[in-house]
Amino acid sequence: MNPRIVQDQRDPDLFGLLYGFRFRPGERGEQIDSAAAVRWLTQPGEGEDFLWVHLNLANAACERWMKAHLDLPESFFETLREGSRSTRIEHVDAALLAVVNDVVFNFGLVSSDIATLWVCARGRLLVTARMQPLRSVDRLRSSVKHGERFRSPLELLVHLLRDQGDILTQIVRETSMSVDGIEDRLLSQNLSDNRADLGAMRRVLVRLQRLLALEPGSLLRLLNRPPDWLQEEDVRDLREATEEFSLVINDLTALGERIKLLQEEIAAVLNEQSNRTLFTLTVVTVLALPINIVAGFFGMNVGGIPLAGDPHGFWVLVALVASFTLLAWRWAFRKRNDA
Repeated sequence: MNPRIVQDQRDPDLFGLLYGFRFRPGERGEQIDSAAAVRWLTQPGEGEDFLWVHLNLANAACERWMKAHLDLPESFFETLREGSRSTRIEHVDAALLAVVNDVVFNFGLVSSDIATLWVCARGRLLVTARMQPLRSVDRLRSSVKHGERFRSPLELLVHLLRDQGDILTQIVRETSMSVDGIEDRLLSQNLSDNRADLGAMRRVLVRLQRLLALEPGSLLRLLNRPPDWLQEEDVRDLREATEEFSLVINDLTALGERIKLLQEEIAAVLNEQSNRTLFTLTVVTVLALPINIVAGFFGMNVGGIPLAGDPHGFWVLVALVASFTLLAWRWAFRKRNDA
């Protein structure tokens, strides 16, 4: 290898290496720099140690460096360029390829923005690559730095899926609290602008469910026919992690259905209020109709107006208008009771 290239690769920004860890059985992960990673990849040590490298695809030289130093299948690079980014795990060319959609890391805030993580796992190497910082990867890195032990690259991937499930659980929990508050306001007849809030929540949940749910076909094929280099414990852990993740997705679906029902209930309440308001306006219009008709007739500037010379004409007209108004009132409320 060219010594100048090795020297230049000490700067991880040259090819997009964010961080790397070397793992030995029973020991905590050891963070290594780019030069140590290249040495390990060039002359991997003996035993059961393995390497995890996390790369930034936003770096223009990242893909070229991966092709030059990492023994990755061509399918991995095709996955980087394809349009479909559905979450899946599949066995391709003696390696595990995974496309994981995750929530973007947003400095301690719960974000609903989605970004993609591409993963390739082999017997002694785990490669993860992304365009934007992701919350689950940051949690996995924190676990490694705090001394958690890992026996294989697949166990790191399983931990990543569980961290993603924990983040989704947090989103579901916080969204459920917001929905509970809206439901309480609905029961107290204080609707305000809750429909807009529910609509925004539902859009986020549907988007998370669509992008984060694992494809069942590729997962079942992997679990039923795992590669030979996978340990039995890894397959079992992967099965358990995907089942737990499916439960979280089901919670997302159930919460989305709850929001939908709540939206329909709010719409029904608003329609009822609108109908009540329209009925009130109709009643007022009907009650004022006899007065307007009589006033219109007697306001005409023509001869022959009845009761014009009668000293009790005003009160006769008042009684006439009151009678018609009473009849209109009874008719309106009878129609309401019939409805």
